[in-house]
Amino acid sequence: MPKKKTSLMESILRGMVAGVAGTAVMTAFQKYVEIPLSGREASYAPADFAERVLPIHPETQQGRERLNTVTHFALGTMWGSAYGITAHAGLRGAKAVAVVFPVVYSTDVLLNTALGLYQPGTWSAKDWTVDLTNKFVQAAATGVLYDTVLAPPQTR
Repeated sequence: MPKKKTSLMESILRGMVAGVAGTAVMTAFQKYVEIPLSGREASYAPADFAERVLPIHPETQQGRERLNTVTHFALGTMWGSAYGITAHAGLRGAKAVAVVFPVVYSTDVLLNTALGLYQPGTWSAKDWTVDLTNKFVQAAATGVLYDTVLAPPQTR
């Protein structure tokens, strides 16, 4: 009996789950590796984004931290959906990450710049390195998790 091809929606949903897991990997990387090495403060960029595009404005620091975490994972989930679409089209592994990462990353920077949240023209080499590295960790972890754990059995 021929194997049923996974639908695009199934691939997207698997990508979204991988994106959540990839974001957890990135968060751990930031907390235990990048921030101790770079010495930077924790970022509230996800909360800034949510507050700019949604009618949400937490009144407490705890509320802002919750919004930051929820938005951080929501954005990672969307990045994962892009991997799911790419995997559905037949690309996997490093090739898929090489396609997905520059598209999603540049869209992220352009959107946040258009919203007045980023000023990449003022970023130092360290700022660029931190941002690119953190988001690449998320993209690569999403791809590995999708390909090794979440891909449909017939395609692993």
